[in-house]
Amino acid sequence: MKPKAQIVNLPVYQPGKPIEEVKKELGLDVVIKLASNENPYGCSPRATEAITAELGTLSLYPDGSAADLTAELADQLAIERSQIIFGCGSDEIIALIIRAFLEPGDETIMADQTFSVYKTNADIEGAVSIEVPLINGKHDLPGMVNVITDKTKIIWVCNPNNPTGTIVSESELVSFLDEVPAHVMVVLDEAYYEYVTDASYPASIKLMERYPNLVILRTFSKIYGLAALRIGYGIGQQEVISLINRVREPFNTGRLAQVAAKAALKDQEFVAKCRQRNAEGITYIQQQFDRLGLSYFPANGNFIMVDVQNPGTEVFKSLLSKGIIVRPGFEVYPSYIRVTVGSEEQNKAFIGALEQVLHEVNSPA
Repeated sequence: MKPKAQIVNLPVYQPGKPIEEVKKELGLDVVIKLASNENPYGCSPRATEAITAELGTLSLYPDGSAADLTAELADQLAIERSQIIFGCGSDEIIALIIRAFLEPGDETIMADQTFSVYKTNADIEGAVSIEVPLINGKHDLPGMVNVITDKTKIIWVCNPNNPTGTIVSESELVSFLDEVPAHVMVVLDEAYYEYVTDASYPASIKLMERYPNLVILRTFSKIYGLAALRIGYGIGQQEVISLINRVREPFNTGRLAQVAAKAALKDQEFVAKCRQRNAEGITYIQQQFDRLGLSYFPANGNFIMVDVQNPGTEVFKSLLSKGIIVRPGFEVYPSYIRVTVGSEEQNKAFIGALEQVLHEVNSPA
């Protein structure tokens, strides 16, 4: 069997280590996973109730158009239903956009370092990824404009950026969009949108009327706590969403995911509480990093990327031995790790373990 030439050397995505696997490997009773930016407070009780009520329908296919959920979300966002597409996480929307718009030889622009799924999917389609280095962990928007050519089809802006957590302000985004040709799509990935408290963060949906080439991605995996159900969505002009829908598989989101997401949307009190607790967690962790003399990028999602002043993979292994799972392995930032903001108890456990690890690795033999 002969695969596509462009996929032969593609790296396989490495998710965070599962808790049960680590417990078994290390013989630990308690393991704290702070690697995948999951919500430590779970999901809304309303979502759980909706899932339970739907269990009697598991033999039935889901609504392929997610009509009820689409209507609920459109009302909440004050947009048309035809401007929304749902997918198996926002990851699938990324793949669908690339499938619909990129051909071999087309160019797509993204940051280096950012969410790896953009480049992986572009590689699968034989497109050329132009990676523009971050500046102090933040998107270099003027630099991205400078590499636009007549082959450029899509530009990706992850906001907040994963893994650094930095944001692009509304004024910066508007200046950027003014410079991007109208035929080039700009995908604004806002997976961590609900966590952001910075007043300069873009009101992106309001910008779509002015910039028809803007597409926005969001998800229920993060603050809504529905990562296991895999449901996310894209927002754009009706014509763009219609084109993406042409390459979407039928029944790409499940019944349980749809009803849970619909119920979760109605519980904005839960979202507000998670946002507040996350902000408190960021403050605590940053204060501890300051105490330990560690530099870090400004955190705007539910994670922080910190320079541990040692190879990140080694610190990861040492933390793992103590039952703390974080995210290492960033090519551009080899001495950094990314840690999810957990509950108060989890955050304190992480800081305690990190302090021990840094003492061990920095002490003379």
